[in-house]
Amino acid sequence: MTHRASIVSRLQKRLAQFLRKRRFANALEHVHGDGFAVPEGEVLAIVLVRDGAYYLDAFFDYYRKLGIRHFAFIDNGSTDETLARLRAEEGCVVDRAVLPLAQYEDLIRAYPAQTYGQNRWCLYVDMDEQFDFEGREAHGLPALIQYLESRGKTAMMAQMLEMFPNAPLAEVQDQSFAEALACFDYYDISTVSCFDYHAREIPFEALLRGNQVATDALQFKFGGVRHKVFGEDCCLTKHPLIFNRPEVVPAPHPHLSQNVKVSDITGVIRHYKFAGNIAARDAESAGSGDLAHGEDEARLKVLSAQSQLTLHSKDAHKWEGIEPLYKAEFLNASQSYRDFLAKRPT
Repeated sequence: MTHRASIVSRLQKRLAQFLRKRRFANALEHVHGDGFAVPEGEVLAIVLVRDGAYYLDAFFDYYRKLGIRHFAFIDNGSTDETLARLRAEEGCVVDRAVLPLAQYEDLIRAYPAQTYGQNRWCLYVDMDEQFDFEGREAHGLPALIQYLESRGKTAMMAQMLEMFPNAPLAEVQDQSFAEALACFDYYDISTVSCFDYHAREIPFEALLRGNQVATDALQFKFGGVRHKVFGEDCCLTKHPLIFNRPEVVPAPHPHLSQNVKVSDITGVIRHYKFAGNIAARDAESAGSGDLAHGEDEARLKVLSAQSQLTLHSKDAHKWEGIEPLYKAEFLNASQSYRDFLAKRPT
């Protein structure tokens, strides 16, 4: 490429980014929560949602018990009762941007952190996810935050664990989300691929170059039961918990933030993607053409062909807490974190 062509290319990219940001700003609508502010020391949950009414009761129950009192929702076009329900909840702010996620997800996810979570701990979670970690029940989220701050860390990784029942998915599709949480108590990590944190094989490795890791034991993981059954090349690793300092770039990709210092301890995200009527959701998503990766269409094809499809197999393990995931090297344990917890009263 000639020098002139390079300049033209850069100018075109800048113009495209300017137009993309302008379209996002024009589409953005504040729905609820005037005067919303997160006190210092509190954790802000950031949630991208579309038609999330099915999950709401169990979602709030779990995260409020975790100690979170402030929630920033950004809605991507709900047509169910999600918005009405959120307006009735305490501690919530709701914004709305009805734009294709394939082109605007980074701007949509970043907005709540930049608007409400500057110099605050932010927990990125989806409606069908439960963030968990060692010491949650005995010590809670405040102890985890204190540990991260004591080590000068601004991010914590977590691995996604796809949960499923010991039954065909079609047999449990009418369960409430609370019922699914009780029934979906198995996982399968027999087909997980692992890569060093800064491995060149990671498709988005360029976005990770400014991140610092506390230990080389931290890994990105791909695959899992969705790869095994549907052929999806899922990234299982996320950075859900970040401290949004000025230098941090929040959520330029759904699985990471930039310019963060990553702790040695990893958590787990129990993922309940297959709760409810997954076939109907995938059909709607595939029909909208909203996402570029085609995973919804791939799942729908398999689900349509196998009416009694189950994710359960001889490789499935029943959920028994965090410790078995350490032993399987799915999560990274930290002796310094354990020593820190041991010195705290329960």
